[in-house]
Amino acid sequence: MDLDAVADELYALRPEEFVAARDRRALEAREAGEHALAKEIGALRRPSLAAWAGNLLVRRRREEVEPLLELGDELRRAHRELDGPQLRRLARRQSEVIGALGRQSRRLAAEAGHPVGEGVQREVEETLHAVLADPEAARAWAAGRLVKPLSSTFGFPEADEGLLGRRPAAATATRAKKRAGGEGSGTRAAERKHRRDEERGDELARRRRLNEARRAVRDAERDLRDREAGAEAAGREAEEARDRVAAAEEHVGELRAALRHAEEEQRQARAGEKEARDRARQSGRAVREARRRAEEAMARVERLAAGAGSRDA
Repeated sequence: MDLDAVADELYALRPEEFVAARDRRALEAREAGEHALAKEIGALRRPSLAAWAGNLLVRRRREEVEPLLELGDELRRAHRELDGPQLRRLARRQSEVIGALGRQSRRLAAEAGHPVGEGVQREVEETLHAVLADPEAARAWAAGRLVKPLSSTFGFPEADEGLLGRRPAAATATRAKKRAGGEGSGTRAAERKHRRDEERGDELARRRRLNEARRAVRDAERDLRDREAGAEAAGREAEEARDRVAAAEEHVGELRAALRHAEEEQRQARAGEKEARDRARQSGRAVREARRRAEEAMARVERLAAGAGSRDA
């Protein structure tokens, strides 16, 4: 048993399973006499839901890790070189990749038996922004053992350092050149200091504008992802509504067919009832006629019987 193997095992579990499994492994290490390892295992922290969902991407979609790390390298290089066309191209790709991976993390979480909401998806996407901006964050994410989601700063640190490193270097070369030309008066030194202060002020203002522009891009990307998620949810709802309409129409068709069948049975029953009433009326007339004939026959018999008795007397 070693710490890496145990950590890989634990961070592959769902968050609610983590603590019990960690304590069990720490106990096993203590019982085996490995007290230092038991202490290290016991110090492992349970991941938040968003960290777990981010780890799932690394563990279940390993093929996505390297392309994302390469995209981060390209973005940082483009920022250092201030390559506008490349930055615009990569920014579009960044938005597409992060949005797709964020949605994929939700699907993976649902498949793993722990569905997550849009808030967790946004935290996963924030982690992916950090992965693209910071090599250290990229290495932490690629290990698949995050405890909490990573938070990215606005901009790319390496790019900002590169920007700030350019003008001071040029200013140093200028000062060396001027010193070689024999400048030494207090007035000219003050002028040089004033220019350096202005350059630093300009650089800081430029950096603020750059970060504000990046913040606007991030806000726009977040709004785009939210709207895409809303559109996707609306599309699913529309599809479900279409399915319900189709099922209702099918049910209505079945009911209409049953109604037509019942109406036909009703028509036949009414026709049968009419025929039966006709037969009953005819039978009634026949009975009355037969009764009349029977009564007439009986009366004739009685008359005949009465006449015969008179003659015998």
